[in-house]
Amino acid sequence: MYPMAYVREHPDLLRAGLVARGRDPGEIDRLLALDRERRSLGEDINRLRAQRNAAARRPNPADVAEAGRVEFGQLRERIRELETKSESTEEGLRAGLLGLPQIPHASVPPGRDAKENVVVAEHAMRRAAPVGPRPHFDVGHELNLLDEERGVKVAGEGFYVLWGDLARLEHALIRYMRRLHLSHGYVEVVPPILINSTSMQGTGQLPKFAEDSYQVRLDDLWLAPTAEVPVTNLFRDEVLLPEDLPYKVMAYTPCFRREAGGHGVETRGIARVHQFDKVELVNFSTPEDSYAQLETLRAEAEAVLQGLDLPYRVLSLCAGDLPEKAAKCYDLELWAPGVSRWLEVSSVSNFEAYQAVRTNLRLRRAQADKPEYLHTLNGSGVALPRLMIAILENYQGPDGRIEIPEVLREEMGGERYLRPLPFIGERALSQGKHPQRTRIGPSPR
Repeated sequence: MYPMAYVREHPDLLRAGLVARGRDPGEIDRLLALDRERRSLGEDINRLRAQRNAAARRPNPADVAEAGRVEFGQLRERIRELETKSESTEEGLRAGLLGLPQIPHASVPPGRDAKENVVVAEHAMRRAAPVGPRPHFDVGHELNLLDEERGVKVAGEGFYVLWGDLARLEHALIRYMRRLHLSHGYVEVVPPILINSTSMQGTGQLPKFAEDSYQVRLDDLWLAPTAEVPVTNLFRDEVLLPEDLPYKVMAYTPCFRREAGGHGVETRGIARVHQFDKVELVNFSTPEDSYAQLETLRAEAEAVLQGLDLPYRVLSLCAGDLPEKAAKCYDLELWAPGVSRWLEVSSVSNFEAYQAVRTNLRLRRAQADKPEYLHTLNGSGVALPRLMIAILENYQGPDGRIEIPEVLREEMGGERYLRPLPFIGERALSQGKHPQRTRIGPSPR
């Protein structure tokens, strides 16, 4: 979000940024027109208030009292009309400013959509690639560790259940990432998962992504779509000091996304789901250091994937594919050979002052200085479901077993392979999967 003063001072820069994003540059002209109207209404209201106050101070002899009351009433009614119009104009102006995207940084590649994103780095596995890899959903079901059917039964489409060693693997990944990022100088925090509308608006989730989020309407609270929201808002309406920065915060949370508006849910597997776990990295930086910090943050997210020895690539998103709040963004994508797809597991972004303006998060360099807006950055370090997919599909051995990445084996009790979980119940028996019985009927005497 840009302050209106910035829009008045830099209209051409903002128009060019909108054009780069494929947006209508006329948005800036409409904002400027609303701003002129708002200021004109303010001047008219102040003039009429002065007239009303002067009328109220006049002596009121009996012969002019009635005329004075009429004039006073007319002024009061006109002021009310203009105040109502001014409030409406103010609301329209604020909505327009909230909807204005961040202008792309000069280093962002031009382009209209995801097809024009630029690959800036690639990383291959040190171990041999699997031969004839199978999709994660087939492998997970056969091991009885990935259960989409019961997830749907409990919660609905887009939910899943992890059993046994796959549940243990997810927790091992979380502990691995937390240890790694603590070594990078992060402060760990456990934030609220339910957050208010002010927080959602502060980081840019509202108003645009309301339909993609889960809301508890009775309390005007939202389930966190990402820990970026509560963590960034921890410092809302506060002033930090240069010696505090960069301030790096890490949070592990579950995340909730409805994926409304046409995104839908993948028909099979866990590539796109409504609830997932994620380790999030949020940085607070001085404006002059934020782009160097962006590269550091990207390296910290990549370190997760390098430590797991997974094949990945880094994309610099073109202007037309940038998230609205990002001035520059890298996507980290893992290769999933079983489904032959690149899967995004982290977006590493510099939001510059976009969120700081919305959250009134500032920096004061010296006691006598006026506060200025600092810069915020964030990146996933990283999201779990697609990371699990990459492990299940890249760590398949020739004997069909799934090897556990070496850095996780200690967390997994020294095990080298994921252990299948026995099937139970009559359905398993009818499918010939029950390990102890082969047919339905009474046990033999």
